[in-house]
Amino acid sequence: MKKFAKLVLVFSISFLAIFLISTVFRFLALRVDWAKGLPVKPETTLTLMVTAAHWALSLSLFASLLFALGYSIRRGYFAIMTMVILMSLSFVFCFGISTILVNAKAVTPAQTSGIPLGDKGLMLSNTLNRNETVVVLLNGTAEPLGPRVRSIPGQPLVFQQSAGSDFELPPIAFGDDTPWFLKSLAIDLRLNANTLQQKFSEGFGSFLVYAGALILLLCSLGLAIRFSAWPLANLFLGILAFRGVLALEVFLSSLEIQEIMSAFLKDALPVSLAVSAIYIVISALLLLYSILIFISKRRYEYD
Repeated sequence: MKKFAKLVLVFSISFLAIFLISTVFRFLALRVDWAKGLPVKPETTLTLMVTAAHWALSLSLFASLLFALGYSIRRGYFAIMTMVILMSLSFVFCFGISTILVNAKAVTPAQTSGIPLGDKGLMLSNTLNRNETVVVLLNGTAEPLGPRVRSIPGQPLVFQQSAGSDFELPPIAFGDDTPWFLKSLAIDLRLNANTLQQKFSEGFGSFLVYAGALILLLCSLGLAIRFSAWPLANLFLGILAFRGVLALEVFLSSLEIQEIMSAFLKDALPVSLAVSAIYIVISALLLLYSILIFISKRRYEYD
Protein backbone atom coordinates (compact mmCIF):
# COMPACT_ATOMS: atom_id res chain seq x y z
CA MET A 1 0.00 0.00 0.00
CA LYS A 2 2.97 2.33 0.48
CA LYS A 3 3.68 2.48 -3.25
CA PHE A 4 0.06 3.36 -3.99
CA ALA A 5 0.26 6.06 -1.33
CA LYS A 6 3.25 7.41 -3.27
CA LEU A 7 1.16 7.34 -6.42
CA VAL A 8 -1.54 9.40 -4.70
CA LEU A 9 1.09 11.86 -3.52
CA VAL A 10 2.73 12.11 -6.95
CA PHE A 11 -0.56 12.75 -8.71
CA SER A 12 -1.81 15.25 -6.13
CA ILE A 13 1.40 17.28 -6.11
CA SER A 14 1.74 17.29 -9.90
CA PHE A 15 -1.93 18.23 -10.39
CA LEU A 16 -1.85 21.12 -7.94
CA ALA A 17 1.54 22.38 -9.11
CA ILE A 18 0.53 22.36 -12.78
CA PHE A 19 -2.82 23.93 -11.93
CA LEU A 20 -1.36 26.83 -9.96
CA ILE A 21 1.48 27.58 -12.40
CA SER A 22 -0.69 27.34 -15.51
CA THR A 23 -3.41 29.47 -13.90
CA VAL A 24 -0.92 32.29 -13.31
CA PHE A 25 0.48 32.17 -16.85
CA ARG A 26 -2.98 31.91 -18.41
CA PHE A 27 -4.16 34.86 -16.32
CA LEU A 28 -1.27 36.98 -17.60
CA ALA A 29 -2.07 35.95 -21.18
CA LEU A 30 -5.73 36.87 -20.73
CA ARG A 31 -4.75 40.24 -19.31
CA VAL A 32 -2.69 40.95 -22.43
CA ASP A 33 -5.51 39.82 -24.74
CA TRP A 34 -8.01 41.91 -22.79
CA ALA A 35 -5.84 45.02 -23.05
CA LYS A 36 -5.07 44.34 -26.71
CA GLY A 37 -8.76 44.25 -27.55
CA LEU A 38 -9.46 47.66 -25.97
CA PRO A 39 -12.47 46.55 -23.90
CA VAL A 40 -15.19 49.13 -23.57
CA LYS A 41 -16.47 47.59 -20.34
CA PRO A 42 -14.44 47.29 -17.15
CA GLU A 43 -13.30 43.78 -16.30
CA THR A 44 -12.64 42.19 -12.92
CA THR A 45 -9.44 40.49 -11.95
CA LEU A 46 -11.45 37.67 -10.39
CA THR A 47 -13.31 37.02 -13.65
CA LEU A 48 -10.06 36.68 -15.56
CA MET A 49 -8.62 34.51 -12.80
CA VAL A 50 -11.61 32.15 -12.87
CA THR A 51 -11.43 31.91 -16.66
CA ALA A 52 -7.72 31.14 -16.43
CA ALA A 53 -8.35 28.54 -13.72
CA HIS A 54 -10.92 26.73 -15.89
CA TRP A 55 -8.37 26.49 -18.69
CA ALA A 56 -5.66 25.38 -16.26
CA LEU A 57 -7.97 22.68 -14.88
CA SER A 58 -8.10 20.96 -18.27
CA LEU A 59 -4.34 21.24 -18.72
CA SER A 60 -3.75 19.87 -15.22
CA LEU A 61 -6.06 16.91 -15.83
CA PHE A 62 -4.26 15.82 -18.99
CA ALA A 63 -0.71 16.58 -17.82
CA SER A 64 -0.96 15.09 -14.33
CA LEU A 65 -2.63 11.91 -15.60
CA LEU A 66 0.09 11.48 -18.21
CA PHE A 67 2.79 12.02 -15.60
CA ALA A 68 1.20 9.71 -13.01
CA LEU A 69 0.53 6.95 -15.55
CA GLY A 70 4.13 7.09 -16.72
CA TYR A 71 5.29 6.94 -13.12
CA SER A 72 3.11 3.89 -12.35
CA ILE A 73 4.30 2.06 -15.47
CA ARG A 74 7.96 2.63 -14.65
CA ARG A 75 7.38 1.40 -11.09
CA GLY A 76 5.43 -1.64 -12.25
CA TYR A 77 2.23 -0.87 -10.34
CA PHE A 78 -0.83 -3.06 -10.70
CA ALA A 79 -2.76 -1.60 -13.64
CA ILE A 80 -6.32 -2.03 -12.35
CA MET A 81 -5.53 -0.51 -8.95
CA THR A 82 -3.69 2.32 -10.67
CA MET A 83 -6.71 3.10 -12.84
CA VAL A 84 -9.09 3.08 -9.87
CA ILE A 85 -6.89 5.43 -7.86
CA LEU A 86 -6.15 7.87 -10.68
CA MET A 87 -9.73 7.96 -11.92
CA SER A 88 -11.05 8.64 -8.43
CA LEU A 89 -8.48 11.34 -7.70
CA SER A 90 -8.95 13.00 -11.10
CA PHE A 91 -12.70 13.24 -10.72
CA VAL A 92 -12.50 14.49 -7.13
CA PHE A 93 -10.00 17.21 -8.10
CA CYS A 94 -12.01 18.26 -11.17
CA PHE A 95 -15.31 18.35 -9.32
CA GLY A 96 -13.88 20.10 -6.26
CA ILE A 97 -12.07 22.80 -8.22
CA SER A 98 -15.08 23.33 -10.51
CA THR A 99 -17.27 23.83 -7.44
CA ILE A 100 -14.84 26.40 -6.03
CA LEU A 101 -14.68 28.28 -9.33
CA VAL A 102 -18.47 28.39 -9.69
CA ASN A 103 -18.80 29.81 -6.16
CA ALA A 104 -16.03 32.32 -6.91
CA LYS A 105 -18.04 33.67 -9.84
CA ALA A 106 -20.79 34.71 -7.43
CA VAL A 107 -18.41 37.16 -5.75
CA THR A 108 -18.58 40.72 -7.10
CA PRO A 109 -15.17 42.34 -6.52
CA ALA A 110 -14.18 45.83 -7.53
CA GLN A 111 -13.84 46.34 -11.25
CA THR A 112 -10.57 47.24 -12.89
CA SER A 113 -10.32 49.65 -15.78
CA GLY A 114 -8.27 49.06 -18.88
CA ILE A 115 -4.78 50.45 -19.02
CA PRO A 116 -4.49 53.27 -21.59
CA LEU A 117 -2.30 52.11 -24.47
CA GLY A 118 -1.36 54.89 -26.84
CA ASP A 119 -2.22 58.58 -26.98
CA LYS A 120 -4.58 60.62 -29.18
CA GLY A 121 -4.57 59.68 -32.83
CA LEU A 122 -3.82 55.99 -32.23
CA MET A 123 -4.19 54.01 -35.48
CA LEU A 124 -5.55 50.47 -35.30
CA SER A 125 -5.59 48.00 -38.18
CA ASN A 126 -5.68 44.29 -38.83
CA THR A 127 -2.27 43.48 -40.30
CA LEU A 128 -3.41 39.98 -41.35
CA ASN A 129 -5.60 41.44 -44.10
CA ARG A 130 -4.14 43.34 -47.04
CA ASN A 131 -7.31 45.40 -47.51
CA GLU A 132 -7.69 46.20 -43.86
CA THR A 133 -9.78 49.01 -42.45
CA VAL A 134 -7.78 51.50 -40.41
CA VAL A 135 -9.44 53.15 -37.41
CA VAL A 136 -7.92 56.32 -35.95
CA LEU A 137 -9.02 56.99 -32.36
CA LEU A 138 -8.95 60.77 -32.03
CA ASN A 139 -9.00 60.67 -28.22
CA GLY A 140 -6.90 57.54 -27.91
CA THR A 141 -7.76 54.43 -25.92
CA ALA A 142 -9.21 56.57 -23.13
CA GLU A 143 -12.39 56.80 -25.27
CA PRO A 144 -12.46 53.69 -27.50
CA LEU A 145 -16.06 54.47 -28.52
CA GLY A 146 -15.47 58.20 -28.93
CA PRO A 147 -14.76 60.15 -32.13
CA ARG A 148 -12.80 58.31 -34.76
CA VAL A 149 -11.84 58.36 -38.42
CA ARG A 150 -12.25 55.23 -40.51
CA SER A 151 -10.13 54.62 -43.57
CA ILE A 152 -11.44 51.98 -45.96
CA PRO A 153 -9.24 51.16 -48.98
CA GLY A 154 -10.61 52.74 -52.16
CA GLN A 155 -13.06 54.99 -50.26
CA PRO A 156 -12.81 58.50 -48.76
CA LEU A 157 -12.16 58.98 -45.06
CA VAL A 158 -15.21 58.73 -42.81
CA PHE A 159 -15.53 60.67 -39.54
CA GLN A 160 -17.68 59.21 -36.75
CA GLN A 161 -18.56 61.08 -33.61
CA SER A 162 -19.18 57.84 -31.67
CA ALA A 163 -19.79 54.13 -32.16
CA GLY A 164 -22.20 51.64 -30.64
CA SER A 165 -21.20 49.22 -27.90
CA ASP A 166 -21.22 46.34 -30.40
CA PHE A 167 -18.57 47.99 -32.56
CA GLU A 168 -15.40 45.87 -32.64
CA LEU A 169 -12.09 47.67 -32.83
CA PRO A 170 -9.07 46.10 -34.51
CA PRO A 171 -6.60 44.77 -31.95
CA ILE A 172 -3.50 46.63 -30.91
CA ALA A 173 -0.57 45.23 -32.84
CA PHE A 174 1.35 43.17 -30.29
CA GLY A 175 4.00 40.84 -31.62
CA ASP A 176 3.04 37.17 -31.44
CA ASP A 177 5.51 34.55 -32.66
CA THR A 178 3.90 31.62 -30.87
CA PRO A 179 4.05 28.44 -32.99
CA TRP A 180 0.72 27.28 -34.35
CA PHE A 181 0.83 23.89 -32.62
CA LEU A 182 0.96 25.66 -29.24
CA LYS A 183 -1.87 28.00 -30.23
CA SER A 184 -4.01 25.08 -31.37
CA LEU A 185 -3.28 23.26 -28.12
CA ALA A 186 -4.38 26.29 -26.10
CA ILE A 187 -7.57 26.58 -28.18
CA ASP A 188 -8.45 22.91 -27.73
CA LEU A 189 -7.80 23.11 -23.99
CA ARG A 190 -10.11 26.12 -23.81
CA LEU A 191 -12.83 24.19 -25.65
CA ASN A 192 -12.38 21.25 -23.29
CA ALA A 193 -12.61 23.60 -20.31
CA ASN A 194 -15.81 25.11 -21.71
CA THR A 195 -17.31 21.64 -22.14
CA LEU A 196 -16.45 20.60 -18.59
CA GLN A 197 -17.88 23.87 -17.30
CA GLN A 198 -21.09 23.36 -19.29
CA LYS A 199 -21.49 19.78 -18.04
CA PHE A 200 -20.93 20.95 -14.47
CA SER A 201 -23.65 23.59 -14.85
CA GLU A 202 -26.06 20.91 -16.13
CA GLY A 203 -25.78 18.94 -12.91
CA PHE A 204 -23.71 16.33 -11.11
CA GLY A 205 -24.99 13.45 -13.25
CA SER A 206 -24.05 15.11 -16.52
CA PHE A 207 -20.63 16.07 -15.19
CA LEU A 208 -20.05 12.56 -13.82
CA VAL A 209 -20.85 10.88 -17.12
CA TYR A 210 -18.75 13.19 -19.29
CA ALA A 211 -15.76 13.72 -17.00
CA GLY A 212 -15.77 10.05 -15.99
CA ALA A 213 -15.75 8.88 -19.61
CA LEU A 214 -12.97 11.32 -20.51
CA ILE A 215 -10.83 10.27 -17.53
CA LEU A 216 -11.44 6.59 -18.30
CA LEU A 217 -10.27 7.14 -21.87
CA LEU A 218 -7.12 8.94 -20.75
CA CYS A 219 -6.26 6.27 -18.17
CA SER A 220 -6.85 3.36 -20.55
CA LEU A 221 -4.90 5.13 -23.27
CA GLY A 222 -1.98 5.76 -20.93
CA LEU A 223 -1.80 2.14 -19.81
CA ALA A 224 -1.93 0.95 -23.41
CA ILE A 225 1.16 2.94 -24.42
CA ARG A 226 3.97 0.49 -23.76
CA PHE A 227 5.31 0.04 -27.26
CA SER A 228 8.90 0.70 -26.28
CA ALA A 229 11.24 -0.23 -23.48
CA TRP A 230 12.42 3.39 -23.40
CA PRO A 231 10.40 5.54 -20.95
CA LEU A 232 11.16 8.73 -22.90
CA ALA A 233 9.78 7.27 -26.11
CA ASN A 234 6.64 6.13 -24.29
CA LEU A 235 6.29 9.63 -22.87
CA PHE A 236 6.30 11.23 -26.30
CA LEU A 237 3.83 8.63 -27.55
CA GLY A 238 1.63 9.44 -24.58
CA ILE A 239 1.79 13.16 -25.33
CA LEU A 240 0.75 12.54 -28.93
CA ALA A 241 -2.07 10.23 -27.82
CA PHE A 242 -3.41 12.72 -25.27
CA ARG A 243 -3.19 15.46 -27.88
CA GLY A 244 -5.21 13.25 -30.16
CA VAL A 245 -7.92 12.94 -27.50
CA LEU A 246 -8.21 16.72 -27.38
CA ALA A 247 -8.48 16.91 -31.16
CA LEU A 248 -11.05 14.09 -31.15
CA GLU A 249 -13.14 15.94 -28.58
CA VAL A 250 -13.16 19.12 -30.65
CA PHE A 251 -14.09 17.09 -33.73
CA LEU A 252 -16.94 15.23 -32.03
CA SER A 253 -18.25 18.42 -30.40
CA SER A 254 -18.44 20.36 -33.66
CA LEU A 255 -21.90 21.36 -34.87
CA GLU A 256 -21.68 19.33 -38.08
CA ILE A 257 -20.72 16.09 -36.30
CA GLN A 258 -23.39 16.68 -33.66
CA GLU A 259 -26.02 16.97 -36.40
CA ILE A 260 -24.77 13.79 -38.06
CA MET A 261 -24.87 11.87 -34.77
CA SER A 262 -28.34 13.22 -34.04
CA ALA A 263 -29.63 12.00 -37.42
CA PHE A 264 -27.90 8.63 -37.01
CA LEU A 265 -28.91 7.94 -33.42
CA LYS A 266 -32.39 9.46 -33.62
CA ASP A 267 -34.08 8.47 -30.34
CA ALA A 268 -31.74 5.59 -29.47
CA LEU A 269 -29.37 7.76 -27.44
CA PRO A 270 -29.35 11.47 -26.55
CA VAL A 271 -26.76 13.44 -28.48
CA SER A 272 -25.44 14.84 -25.18
CA LEU A 273 -24.37 11.30 -24.21
CA ALA A 274 -23.01 10.29 -27.62
CA VAL A 275 -19.50 11.65 -27.04
CA SER A 276 -19.28 9.96 -23.63
CA ALA A 277 -20.47 6.69 -25.18
CA ILE A 278 -17.76 6.92 -27.85
CA TYR A 279 -15.14 7.51 -25.15
CA ILE A 280 -16.33 4.45 -23.23
CA VAL A 281 -16.27 2.23 -26.33
CA ILE A 282 -12.73 3.34 -27.22
CA SER A 283 -11.66 2.80 -23.60
CA ALA A 284 -13.09 -0.73 -23.63
CA LEU A 285 -11.15 -1.56 -26.80
CA LEU A 286 -7.93 -0.15 -25.34
CA LEU A 287 -8.37 -2.08 -22.10
CA LEU A 288 -9.05 -5.26 -24.07
CA TYR A 289 -5.87 -4.60 -26.03
CA SER A 290 -3.90 -4.15 -22.81
CA ILE A 291 -5.28 -7.39 -21.37
CA LEU A 292 -4.41 -9.36 -24.51
CA ILE A 293 -0.88 -7.94 -24.50
CA PHE A 294 -0.49 -8.85 -20.84
CA ILE A 295 -1.71 -12.43 -21.44
CA SER A 296 0.57 -12.88 -24.44
CA LYS A 297 3.59 -11.72 -22.46
CA ARG A 298 2.79 -14.08 -19.59
CA ARG A 299 2.50 -17.01 -21.97
CA TYR A 300 5.78 -16.04 -23.62
CA GLU A 301 7.52 -15.97 -20.25
CA TYR A 302 6.19 -19.41 -19.28
CA ASP A 303 7.16 -20.89 -22.65
